[in-house]
Parts: sequence; C-alpha cells; structure tokens
Amino acid sequence: MSLQLRLFGGNSAGNLAATGNDGEHAIDKSKVLAETAAGVITPMNPGNFGSIRTAPVVPAPRYFERDEADQLKELAKEKTDGARQAKRAYQALGKIEEADAKVHKEHRKYEGVVAENELKKVRSNASLAKKLHGMRPGYARLGLGIDKAENNARVRIDAIKAKLTAGMS
Repeated sequence: MSLQLRLFGGNSAGNLAATGNDGEHAIDKSKVLAETAAGVITPMNPGNFGSIRTAPVVPAPRYFERDEADQLKELAKEKTDGARQAKRAYQALGKIEEADAKVHKEHRKYEGVVAENELKKVRSNASLAKKLHGMRPGYARLGLGIDKAENNARVRIDAIKAKLTAGMS
C-alpha cells in the first residue's frame, strides 16, 4: 500500500484513520477564542458604553433655592465619598483580574507541558510497540524450534513404544 494511502486513507487493517491518529485534530477555534465568562468585554461583545449620572443635566441656566443647594451639596459629599470607594473597589477588581489572568496564563503553560509530555510518553509507547513487533519473527522462530523439538521427541517416543509393544505381541 502506498504511503499516501496509509497516511490519508484507504481500506487496510492498519489504516491510520481507524486509530484516530492520522494527524487530524479536535481543536475548535471557536472554543479556543471563546470568552472566558459571559459578559466579558471583547471585540465581539464591546459592552453597552453606559455611564453613570446621579443628577440630571441642567438644560439651561437657572437659580436654585437654598434647600435645593443644601441637598445638592449633601448629595455631592455622598457621591464624592462613593466615588472614592468606587475607585478603591475598581482598583481591587482590576488587581483581581490581573491575578486571575496570571493564574490562567500559568495554567495554560502547565497544560502545554502536560500535552508535550503526553506526546513524549505516547511516542515512547509507540517506540516500544515497534520494537516488540520487530521481535515477533524471533519469537516465531523460537516457537517453531520448540514445535520441531516436540515433534522429534514424539517421533522417537513413538518409535520406542512401537519396539516395546512389538516384542510383547
């Protein structure tokens, strides 16, 4: 059988395609490039570009009453503190994301090492299998030699039995 048929198909008991080891792969690009969590920002999911607005935009110049000004001043204090806390929270969230990314990256490196070493292990298994197949003719010769010795012994034993039984009849 030609090398091309063995590598890429053909009807043979040793067909590589039947083993699943014909160079094909199960790497799904859409899975590799899939977002790591729902709602994460990507070019395919750019987010909503929303913003925050506590107070409505004042559409034109106007005067404010004292109680309005006092309420706005109090709200401004609350929102300023809230903004400070939001900044701290977003910084912490950013650090968490950076730590997650480092762990993710290191895990993928680890998986790469596992995959490389799996190939080494399977390659050594294949090497042993080839070596064992190479030994089969030697074992066949030994087996034939044992069969021949057994047959020779049987013939001689039968000859001895024939002599012994011939003298008794």
